[in-house]
Amino acid sequence: MKEFLFNRLDTYFNEMVEIRRFLHQHPELSFKETNTARFIKDYYEKLGLKVQSDVGGNGVIARIIGGKPGRTVALRADFDALPIQDEKDVPYRSRIPGVMHACGHDGHTALLLVLAKALYGMKENLHGTYIMIHQHAEEYAPGGAISMIEAGCLEGVDAIFGTHLWATEPTGTIQYRIGPIMAAADRFEVTIQGKGGHGAQPHRTKDAIVAASQLVMNLQQIVSRRVNPVEPAVVTVGSFVADNAFNVIADKAKLIGTVRTFGDGTRQLIADEIEKIIQGSCLTSGCTYEYSFIKGYPAVVNHPEETTFLIECASQVPEVKKVEESELQMGGEDFAHYLKHVKGTFFFTGAKTPGTAEVYPHHHPKFDFDENAMLIAAKTLGTAALNFHSPKTEEPAVRNTLA
Repeated sequence: MKEFLFNRLDTYFNEMVEIRRFLHQHPELSFKETNTARFIKDYYEKLGLKVQSDVGGNGVIARIIGGKPGRTVALRADFDALPIQDEKDVPYRSRIPGVMHACGHDGHTALLLVLAKALYGMKENLHGTYIMIHQHAEEYAPGGAISMIEAGCLEGVDAIFGTHLWATEPTGTIQYRIGPIMAAADRFEVTIQGKGGHGAQPHRTKDAIVAASQLVMNLQQIVSRRVNPVEPAVVTVGSFVADNAFNVIADKAKLIGTVRTFGDGTRQLIADEIEKIIQGSCLTSGCTYEYSFIKGYPAVVNHPEETTFLIECASQVPEVKKVEESELQMGGEDFAHYLKHVKGTFFFTGAKTPGTAEVYPHHHPKFDFDENAMLIAAKTLGTAALNFHSPKTEEPAVRNTLA
């Protein structure tokens, strides 16, 4: 069965590349992916699959019901893009100004579509049910996972598997991690209210830019002096906005940033410490403030049994040259929500572009990946799906969901 699936995927690889490149040329931002969702729906309907659209927003679900009894496994891919101008000099460069697939979601979508096609062609010999979850809005909290779960995408699911094409690691590498693998991703916003005035008369003002600048520096003490050194954490100010006239002292400045953590205690500690430091900075400058801490995605925590199972499956894929433990990643992923409801695992598929002098990271204007990695990811996910349904694992058919 596995070899037959691999042969089908090899045969369909050119189609996988064509789909990826089409999607790359026509990206859509989070919560606005209507054309992409329609493309996914149309693809499945042409195959003859049962498909459900508008799931929790723009989400799409397809189901493959095997000819033999068994459990239910879900495979997930995301399909939203980012507000970045594509600067690559390639034929499939984004045609949408200021929007591009800079994180590989076009590849995730293409590989899952073609994997579904390959599996559907084998349906009479398959055990159980395969659910293809195409999720919208992974890039922007609250994300699409919560609404799709609330809409029932995990009903009856025994396990879920997902992967991320990882352009900073060599093609042929699969990276896993038991337990936490990706961080909780939160957002904070601070508005400093001072008293504006003439640039030549600072003594008559309360300079919001100076207060906010001091705040940016003081926030750096949280991780270095407030958080336990063995606890991974990040506090980053990503946006600083104030008036831009050269001879005006701004009366208001706004900071926006992100916090990345793994432990709930550390998460709350940082939220509290940020406000304490804001209070101190404003006290010394005579300013007032507004502060909000918006919790985003929780940490991605892989389940031990399913991760060990994935390691075994990955080693069965001929193109996989190395299966290794991943470092903790401070990036966030709303796949975390699925793992809070159903057991499963999330892993990385190396996709480093070969022969390039410089590797551009995810979310970079020149981001790209080795398209051969899509085939490896599809075979790894496909192997996990098939092995999960192998007859030796089906008795007793104990449901693997969490309370």
